[in-house]
Amino acid sequence: MGLLSIFKPQQILPAIDFSQLVVDMHSHLIPGIDDGAKNMDETIAMLAKFESLGYKKVITTPHVYSDCYRNTPETILGGLKNVQKTAKDLGLTIEIEAAAEYYCDEYFLDLIEKKELLPIDNKYVLMEFSFHAEMDNWREFVFGVRAAGYTPIIAHFERYIYWLGSTKVAQEMVELGAKLQLNYNSLAGHYGPSIKKQAELLISNNLISFLATDCHRIQHLRIMEDNANNAFVHKLLNSGLLLNNQLMKQEHALVH
Repeated sequence: MGLLSIFKPQQILPAIDFSQLVVDMHSHLIPGIDDGAKNMDETIAMLAKFESLGYKKVITTPHVYSDCYRNTPETILGGLKNVQKTAKDLGLTIEIEAAAEYYCDEYFLDLIEKKELLPIDNKYVLMEFSFHAEMDNWREFVFGVRAAGYTPIIAHFERYIYWLGSTKVAQEMVELGAKLQLNYNSLAGHYGPSIKKQAELLISNNLISFLATDCHRIQHLRIMEDNANNAFVHKLLNSGLLLNNQLMKQEHALVH
């Protein structure tokens, strides 16, 4: 048997149709209020790229983090209004909404208690943990959001380095009623090989409910486009588990 028959080339999958995702529910597009878009020009460039890729709606999610970005529903929705007007004036047709990405700290617990949250689709609250230090009280945040009447979405679960190589905590979070969101570019290796491997592990164990861009700059969308034939993206799209498209069916999220 010759070498060519032993080492067969891997099948190259077709590029995905990004319009299948319909809605992106994690990005940082409102200019000047967090570490995302710096100005309206950057915002519009990203929105135009989303539209050209086939997305019908973006729900942008500025950081709410007491040490850095103490955004409120008023600052976020005020910025959103300016983005919507500018996009419309320039002829973009993509729907634009806003929620928030909440860092799990005491300030967030206070907001939960006061019900001063900006949810996704009036149903979900997007929350993130420290990237480097495991929080022993993570369950307190999951329970708090659920007690407030929302479903928690854990942002970019694959990027928490202290949970790499295992799905134990991910499975527990899902059992407690949370949904897990994965960054598209984790599968492209953008955050490193260990993050890529963890993303693939979570998909293989059917633990991902939302696939999102976490777009801070237009380069993130270009990396996605360059990695549109990723096998695990195909697997996730074919799994029937993704909930992105359900966010197109509801009315605009309301502030509580």
